[in-house]
Amino acid sequence: MKILFVHQNFPGQFKFLAPALAAQGHEVLAMTMQKIEANSWQGVKLLSYSAARGSTPNVHPWLSDIEAQTIRGEACFKAAQLLKQTGFNPDVIVAHHGWGESLFLKEVWPAAKLGIYCEFYYKADEADANFDPEFSKKNDSESCRIRLKNVNNLLHFAIADAGISPTHWQASTFPNDFKPKISVIHDGIDTKKLIPNPEVAISLNNKLRSTELNLSKKDEVITFVNRHLEPYRGYHIFMRALPVILKARPNAKVLIVGGDSVSYGQKAASGKSWKEIFIAEVRPAISDADWQRVRFLGHIPYEGFISLLQLSSVHVYLTYPFVLSWSLLEAMSVGCAIVASNTQPLHEAIIHDKTGRLVDFFDHQALAQEVIKLLANAKLRKKLGKNARAFAIEHYDLQTICLPRQLSWVQQLAASSAQLKDNKN
Repeated sequence: MKILFVHQNFPGQFKFLAPALAAQGHEVLAMTMQKIEANSWQGVKLLSYSAARGSTPNVHPWLSDIEAQTIRGEACFKAAQLLKQTGFNPDVIVAHHGWGESLFLKEVWPAAKLGIYCEFYYKADEADANFDPEFSKKNDSESCRIRLKNVNNLLHFAIADAGISPTHWQASTFPNDFKPKISVIHDGIDTKKLIPNPEVAISLNNKLRSTELNLSKKDEVITFVNRHLEPYRGYHIFMRALPVILKARPNAKVLIVGGDSVSYGQKAASGKSWKEIFIAEVRPAISDADWQRVRFLGHIPYEGFISLLQLSSVHVYLTYPFVLSWSLLEAMSVGCAIVASNTQPLHEAIIHDKTGRLVDFFDHQALAQEVIKLLANAKLRKKLGKNARAFAIEHYDLQTICLPRQLSWVQQLAASSAQLKDNKN
């Protein structure tokens, strides 16, 4: 079987599936807009391409997304035409369509079956948009812009043969007409690698303070992890909880992971990073001595991230109603005691007082009290962490649950492709 993956930042969500298919003996190729250093990765052949131009200056703001997606789709289309000339004709195309790359692939390979990664369908209400009144821009024109953000989704619905979505809530955001085509299968968590480690110890160097912080499971550690520190993932709420937490727990250390930019929401109008803005907001309420116990680690290597979770006494995860982060499920696999926002994406993983504790997203005082309560109750932390890991193994384990289902999903696509070819013959 010949399988083509398309992902702007390959491997992305296909980091387990693509190599597994290659290991089964299939011919697997991936197209990406990333610069590649080698022609293959874990048995997957790689093809890099680039857009011919950028977006048009001063294009109508409602059309900026679809224009950018069209430009990327055109680039992928031209690269696909060249690939076809080499004799490569995929039976199945698996694409993360969110950036538009797969828009025109059916024009190149009309007989191939197209499966798309259904990450999110934009809505003016009931999801991330207008969720947070502090930053929302509730007006009719914004609703129009959000509606047009789905043009790429809608164009793919007309050509996609199937969809795959990592959570039931994310799948539920899509229109009813397309939902029957979506299989809910998570990307998978390597629960054999992400395990509790009572012997974990880490050392953190602070170049500015010329100090070293050595931590083990004997220490009281609060962790907060985002790709970037921004309101979409509740960074502002977490920071507002810190003054109370630090006063109540004088030995607690706070370790914050994440970059200074944004992944999903808008940059701050002031030009400052959200990190700077909310440090400035809460810093007057935190003494110098307490502030010494807060460390911003930026982006860290994955192995260090695992050690950080293993070290954690209480892990905090907050999010708008949006895409569920891998980091939450990875924290569950490691056995973290978790305090999370009571928002829809969390309801599939965090059962209140069983696999974690849920608090109102906007209530930073309640968040602070939940963290303080857990730090003071080792027995409860142990129970929640044990249950969280068991839940992650039962529902999200890569090898026993998710990967077999993903492989079956691709096989079903391939079978329908073979049947179509037989019917034509």
